Amino acid sequence: MDMTTVSDSGLLDTLQHEVAVFARRAEQTRLGGVGQVRNSMDRAAYLLLNRLDKEGPMGVKALAASMGIDSSTVTRQVAPLVDTGLVKRTSHPEDGRAVVLQLSPRGLSRLEEVRSSRRQLMAELTQDWEPAERETFCALLTRFNSALSARMAVPPGTDTPPAS
Repeated sequence: MDMTTVSDSGLLDTLQHEVAVFARRAEQTRLGGVGQVRNSMDRAAYLLLNRLDKEGPMGVKALAASMGIDSSTVTRQVAPLVDTGLVKRTSHPEDGRAVVLQLSPRGLSRLEEVRSSRRQLMAELTQDWEPAERETFCALLTRFNSALSARMAVPPGTDTPPAS
């Protein structure tokens, strides 16, 4: 079903183009921040470390589910973080056979360094914005990302997300 009308197709063309440009530029710069920290942590590592910081230690399956990705992807992405000491593997407190991933003190320090650099970059990019414009942009970008997540949850061959 085509949800566009003649009046908004031009706006939607502009939107899809600007999203494509944003995605390319974000990947080129990795929105890595400023100074020596710039481009120093890839997107997957940042998102995994950030999730472990926000939600605490968890198993691979729980981490994958909370990020909306496959367990094998998490396992592959976590391996270098463990190798470099940013993430620790520990035994589950209730089931010693299960592995729990936990942000290490070094990982937290590194994450804070990258967050600070990225925060500085966001401040520079939006320095001439009013606070209300920043809030609106954040709210709309969050809403857009939520819609993308919901769309990705749609089973192939259907048009609508599953009922929640």
